Amino acid sequence: MNDITFRALIVEEYEPNKFRRFIGKKSVSQLPDGEVLIKVIYSSLNYKDALSARGHKGITRNYPHTPGVDASGIVVESNSSKFKVGDEVLVTGYDLGMNTSGGFGQYIRVPDKWVVPLPKGLTLLESMIYGTAGFTAGLCVYAFLEKGIKPDSGKILVTGATGGVGSLAVAILSKLGFYVVASTGKLEKTEFLQKLGAKEVIHRSEVYEPSGKPLLPRKWIGVVDNVGGITLSTAIRSTDYDGVVASVGLVESPDLNITVYPFILRGVSLVGIDSAETKMDKRLKIWEHLATDWKIDFNGIWREVSLDDLDKEIEKILRGEQVGKVVINLWNK
Repeated sequence: MNDITFRALIVEEYEPNKFRRFIGKKSVSQLPDGEVLIKVIYSSLNYKDALSARGHKGITRNYPHTPGVDASGIVVESNSSKFKVGDEVLVTGYDLGMNTSGGFGQYIRVPDKWVVPLPKGLTLLESMIYGTAGFTAGLCVYAFLEKGIKPDSGKILVTGATGGVGSLAVAILSKLGFYVVASTGKLEKTEFLQKLGAKEVIHRSEVYEPSGKPLLPRKWIGVVDNVGGITLSTAIRSTDYDGVVASVGLVESPDLNITVYPFILRGVSLVGIDSAETKMDKRLKIWEHLATDWKIDFNGIWREVSLDDLDKEIEKILRGEQVGKVVINLWNK
């Protein structure tokens, strides 16, 4: 096909370690090699995207660059037997938006092994309301169920509950009948969290116990932790016998100071959640659940913005002010 010029968010390093971002023009010929060319209809904003857009060399090594770890759209060119022109597909994770031009551009070209057929039961828009955040939340739910945790097993704590992963975890777990305790620094968003299904909303200070005591009173059977640091340590030390703690994020700190006592005296399991490199068979299974028995009511959990609005949304998520999910419509000005 003829070379196509398209709009994209471009992050440029104009001086060493000084970055700026703008909406500019790219061409399909500039995209990396890959078997599948996709016209991106929707993307979604994640904290990792914001770090890349700020010039975080631990996320993205080379600039200029287009972030966006999520994309859903339509196949417009395929050299793969797995996909044909016109297929509706989605891509989350792998190297998309990190060192491979990502979903904040109107076209991406990727290896076919990264591409997921859009599950029946989801629209392209709904798949990006989930995006990496929803997929990650789904992996946490899957980890609980694999360990035999059921809705009647006890309470589930979700930290950082107003963020993308947190809010979707609250919604999915509540949909499945779990008793969810949502922890947040934004108690003014209590009503938002209750509408998602949270039975209790607590201030994050209630999950911040810095004394270093090896064990704390048992409060929950499972934890989705988006925070890390002392919050994660507190959550682990407060988890009940045979409970599961899913570690997702590190906005507080990547450090974890803890003894082995929760693990050897209470049988607590600490499960790391890495959504980017999830194997395809498991990836397809999680997306199938998200499209069917785990599918949530999306009302009130997301906002749609245009590519031109994206810059201010990036600043908002970097300041810790994002609530719910932000979906980017790549073709709406």
